[in-house]
Amino acid sequence: MLGSRAMKIAAVLALVWFAGCQASAPEKIPVVEATIADIQDALRSSRTTCRLVVQAHIDRIEAYDRQSGLGAITVVNPGALERADAIDEALARGEELGPLFCVPILVKDNFDTHDLPTTGGSVALMGSLPPDDAFMVRKLREADAIVVAKTNMAEWAFSPRRTESSSYGITANAYALDRVPAGSSGGTASGVAASFGVFGLGSDTGNSIRGPSSHLALFGIRSTIGLTSRDGVIPLAFDRDIAGPMARTVEDGARAFDVVAGYDPADPYTELGRDRREPDYTLFLRADALEGARLGVLRALVNPEDADADAEVIALFEQALEDLRAAGAVIVDPIEIDNFESHLDAENGCSRFRYDMFVYLQSLGENAPIRDVMEAYENGDYSEYIESRLARHADRPLDVPPPEWDPPCPDYADHPGRQAYLADVVAAMDRDEVDAILYPSWTHPPAHLDKPSEEYKGDNSQLVAPATGMPAVTVPMGYSYQNLPAGLQILGRPYAEGRLIELAYAYEQATKHRRPPAGFPELRD
Repeated sequence: MLGSRAMKIAAVLALVWFAGCQASAPEKIPVVEATIADIQDALRSSRTTCRLVVQAHIDRIEAYDRQSGLGAITVVNPGALERADAIDEALARGEELGPLFCVPILVKDNFDTHDLPTTGGSVALMGSLPPDDAFMVRKLREADAIVVAKTNMAEWAFSPRRTESSSYGITANAYALDRVPAGSSGGTASGVAASFGVFGLGSDTGNSIRGPSSHLALFGIRSTIGLTSRDGVIPLAFDRDIAGPMARTVEDGARAFDVVAGYDPADPYTELGRDRREPDYTLFLRADALEGARLGVLRALVNPEDADADAEVIALFEQALEDLRAAGAVIVDPIEIDNFESHLDAENGCSRFRYDMFVYLQSLGENAPIRDVMEAYENGDYSEYIESRLARHADRPLDVPPPEWDPPCPDYADHPGRQAYLADVVAAMDRDEVDAILYPSWTHPPAHLDKPSEEYKGDNSQLVAPATGMPAVTVPMGYSYQNLPAGLQILGRPYAEGRLIELAYAYEQATKHRRPPAGFPELRD
């Protein structure tokens, strides 16, 4: 045993060692695949600073984005480091910060940012600086997240196939630079996958959160129409548009969604979902949530004999079903929706883009670069691949709301076809007593970058959720051809986002499919 003198010396040495550890200088932490919890734990323990965290993400953008040919980023936020310094000072003072403090995020180029240009992928809006932030951007900044950069998108969000803009060019898939990231939120998807930000914002009219998330091994959520605001997001079709987060983990996606979901008087659709949001979506992060869950398989969207279906992707889906069973789920296979084919064939929308853009451009005030989106067409300010799509809107009314057209184009809540489709899907779920419906987000791998139209196949995201207004998530279910991500889509009842988060999280934790793309390793000092 040590004598009392020896014990005192040992105690003093221990205190000196501890003080030295506490006084050690903060340093950069690994940021590849870093989560919100990783970053905030490192900040709370003083192992790093917010400035170092943000600088590490900016360094990755500068080192990899253009040099690799990825092309995910449009502009880097010159004020990001100043904001990081302010958070470091607040931490030093012991101030209470928001739930996303010092989380570096990416924002799609169709979300208004008062301090960064918002072009919607069009050279016609190049340099356009909105007067304020989109609702979701404002909520994230209020939660002390830091906008590190804006991301590239398909021009005017027209394409689910590719992410190509006349303002910033082409974005590739981070897992295979000769493949597409899908569209239109491909810049956010590839940027988040390459760890340029912890999560990002995308928008989804038919496919554009879930499709790119599937192609980049991310969790993406399209929420119920009315639960989330689209205020300040350049529209494609306001009666179908949804905005929301795309993240590398379900937990980070849930944390982000908890901040951005909810009522906004600036978006009239959120009257539909007023008081329908959950108090805290992070409470649904339950690893045991699949035990006893009843999940229906929509075989109509899985058919392996379909020319658009790839055998390796279908095999991943079948394995996902086995993994769900192993985690305790009851698989109801198949689930059948009444009138499904007729719903798919129905004209449940209209070309309202010109009117919706007229409303958006008015929100920019006197500084709006154009007053009518057809000015871009008349001036030749567009990419060749969208010419015919843009031309189709020339004969649409500019300033008449679609419900007042002749014939009228009803909004979602008043649309007979869409409400009938919703009723038939919910009835099928009720009949088989299922919590959610399953199908592959895509039944085909990402197309080659030089063949985005020829190889555009198997896009299931367009087929149910947008028309019905129901929520759906995609979560990684593995990789075809060794390195091409594929996603499992889970469709839920209206306002069942909490349940979808539960199911996706439990599946993610049981399978752990997510892995980073090989071409974007940790930077060395």
